[in-house]
Amino acid sequence: MQEIRNYTMNFGPQHPAAHGVLRLVLEMDGETVVRADPHVGLLHRGTEKLAESKPFNQSIGYMDRLDYVSMMCNEHAYVRAIETLLGIEAPPRAQYIRTMFDEITRILNHLMWLGSNALDLGAMGVFLYAFREREELMDVYEAVSGARMHATYYRPGGVYRDLPDHMSQYRESPWHKGKDLKRFNSWREGTMLDFIDAFTQDFPHKVDEYEELLTENRIWKQRTVGIGVISPELAQQWSMSGVMLRGSGIEWDLRKKQPYAKYAEMDFDIPVGTHGDCYDRYLVRVAEMRQSNRIIRQCVEWLRANPGPVMVKNYKVVPPSRMEMKEDMEALIYHFKLFSEAYCVPAGETYAAVEAPKGEFGCYLVSDGANKPFRLHCRAPGFAHLSSMDTVVRGHMLADVVAMIGTYDLVFGEVDR
Repeated sequence: MQEIRNYTMNFGPQHPAAHGVLRLVLEMDGETVVRADPHVGLLHRGTEKLAESKPFNQSIGYMDRLDYVSMMCNEHAYVRAIETLLGIEAPPRAQYIRTMFDEITRILNHLMWLGSNALDLGAMGVFLYAFREREELMDVYEAVSGARMHATYYRPGGVYRDLPDHMSQYRESPWHKGKDLKRFNSWREGTMLDFIDAFTQDFPHKVDEYEELLTENRIWKQRTVGIGVISPELAQQWSMSGVMLRGSGIEWDLRKKQPYAKYAEMDFDIPVGTHGDCYDRYLVRVAEMRQSNRIIRQCVEWLRANPGPVMVKNYKVVPPSRMEMKEDMEALIYHFKLFSEAYCVPAGETYAAVEAPKGEFGCYLVSDGANKPFRLHCRAPGFAHLSSMDTVVRGHMLADVVAMIGTYDLVFGEVDR
C-alpha cells in the first residue's frame, strides 16, 4: 500500500495574492496547512545602510519607498527623529498639515487594502470602487508635492511648502466633456482645502457603498469569520501593533497613548474588534477610515482659520527663500552651506514612532555629530506581523492562507527594507 506523505509547495513570489515578493513555503497535508515558512528578503535594497552615506534630508525620499502605500507616515517617523535630535519643533500650521496628511495616507492605505484583499478573496467590484476614491486623494498628494506617490513633503522643521490655492482641473477630452466635465471639476474650483472639505463630506457615503458590498455578504463572511483568530495574548507576544492588535480587542493607538503632531487636539475614537479574526480586522479598518475622515475635517477647519508659517525660521536647518538668497549675503552663505554639506545633527540617539496605517512604524536614529546618520534602523510593523504566520495559519486550509496574508496588510518594501 502506498504511503501518503505531506508535500511541500511554494506560495509566491509570483502569486498575485502574495502582495509583492513573499515566498511562503507551505507543508501541506492534502488541503490543510501543517507548516508555513515565510522567506523574505527578495525586495531588500539596503535602505538603512544607504542612509549612512547621505546627508539627513537626502534619505527622506527613501522613506517613501519603504511602505509605498503609506508614504507620508514613513516620512513622519524619520523627520520626527531628526527633529528630536536637533531640538526643533515644526510650527503649529505644519503640525496640522502633517496630521491631515497622515490621515489622508491612512485612507489611501486602507482603500488599497480593501480593494486588493476583496480581490484576493473573489470580490472584484470593490477594487474598482476603492480606486475611484484613491484617485481623488492621489491628486491631493500631487498638488502639494508634485508626485502622486513618493512625495518627500515632510522636512525637518515643517513641510516643504504651504497648501496650494488651487487644484488641477480635468481638461476636455473624448471621455470628459460637457456636463460630465463640469461635474468632475465641481470640487476643483476653489482651494485645496475646499477640495478636501468636499471629499470629506462625500466620503462617508462611499464607505457605506463598500460596506453594502461586503459587510453582510454571505461569501465574504464565510471567507473571513473565524479565520486567522489571534488572541490578545498572542498578539502581544508577537509584538503586533496597529489593526492586528486592535482587532484582537486591545485598545492601543499611538495617536492617543503617545500623541504626536496635533493628535492631542483631535476628537476621534479608536475602533476595536472583539474576536480577533479576519472579519473583525476588516471592520476595524473600515471604521478607521470613518475616523480618519473626522480628523481631516477638523484639520481643514483649523487650517482655514489659522494661516501662518509652515517651516521653522532656522537657516542652519532650512534653506532661505530664493528671494532672500538673492538679496542678502548671509542668506546666500547659509544656502550654499546647506546645499553643499547640509546640516550637522548633535550627537545622540533617539527613537521616534508614528501610528502608521499598518501599525507602529518607528525610526531608531544614531548621530555622531556629522551631517549624515551614524546608524538608522526602521521598525516595520509588517515584519513583526509576518513572523507569526506559521502559528496563525497552521491547521487552516490553503485558501485561508490568502485571507491571512491579506489581513496582515503586508508591503514588502518595509518588510525587506
